[in-house]
Amino acid sequence: MANRRSFFERLTGGVRIDDNFEEESPRDFQRPAIRTNPNQNATEWEQEELEGELTVDMYQTPDSIVVKTMAAGVKPDDLDISISRDAITIRGKRESSREVNEQDYYCKELYWGAFSRTLALPDEIDVEQAQAVEKHGLVIITLPKINKDRQAKLKVKSN
Repeated sequence: MANRRSFFERLTGGVRIDDNFEEESPRDFQRPAIRTNPNQNATEWEQEELEGELTVDMYQTPDSIVVKTMAAGVKPDDLDISISRDAITIRGKRESSREVNEQDYYCKELYWGAFSRTLALPDEIDVEQAQAVEKHGLVIITLPKINKDRQAKLKVKSN
């Protein structure tokens, strides 16, 4: 038992430096099953819960934070964007057209179904001034930063 290679050594091809090391036969190592469809063996409940993760670009300008994402094939009304002062969540669902039978596909790489992404924002933003624009599938969300240096004068009222 002490002469057997560890799982990590078998996985990486590493070799233990031992005088008593014996090579393991290839039959001892079983390759894990590979699923081409992530929902293939999932239960019905798990299939409903799976969501794709939306890819995003997020950067800052001097006065705002900008989030860009591709949502091609999704109507603007089917996007749900929730923002707070320190986070943003983008949710949606891309519906697949059922024109082709599953067995007729040669390759199926496009993501169909629900997707979401929640991002923590690096600065506080003004929720009321936020804007979202969609053009050719590219969604651009502009989140104005709160100016923490801004000061206001208050007048004291007498009753």
